[in-house]
Amino acid sequence: MTNKKLQVCGFNSGKIVEEAYNTIASKKGIKTIGEIEKPIVIPTVDINESEKYIFTNSKKKDKKYISEISVGKAVRASSSLPGYFCPCDFQGHKFVDGGILDNIPIQEVKNQGADKVICVNFKKDYIDETSNFLDISMRTIDIMANKISEENMQEGNCILTVDTIGTGMLDIEKIDMCYQAGYKCAIENMEKIKDMLK
Repeated sequence: MTNKKLQVCGFNSGKIVEEAYNTIASKKGIKTIGEIEKPIVIPTVDINESEKYIFTNSKKKDKKYISEISVGKAVRASSSLPGYFCPCDFQGHKFVDGGILDNIPIQEVKNQGADKVICVNFKKDYIDETSNFLDISMRTIDIMANKISEENMQEGNCILTVDTIGTGMLDIEKIDMCYQAGYKCAIENMEKIKDMLK
């Protein structure tokens, strides 16, 4: 009798996320990231190479800049939280959440031509007796990503911290609440934003 290694790459394949975003994009007549008109950069990480890649509509010739990928696949790959989502396979890569190496890609945004950058940060939930596996995993990754982001954020021109405490990564039903929290934060910091833009 041979022992077979139990292979569990994550609780969720992420396929539903990919399909949902492809559906939304198709309603706008968009298939790939390269077809989006406004500049966009979405970091991801190849977990085998330990290297950052960027999904973008930039015309920059670089093998780590990928534009010929569906919108859904790019979102899925860049948000594949290790442990919860399986890595996303794409052209020989195994992509996971880009926040592992670059949670706030300020330099990549500047590479797209931006001269002023607003960084958006989120207040973090505390871990208590009601926290589940995903809460703890997210908090652990937040700690690692925040250490990297602290230096990156200093390169931004304005930092906004949005209060979304009590909202998990998959709490889709709270999307309106998150929108309102972001709007409230922007209004409260409008003078600071205007000063930055002068």
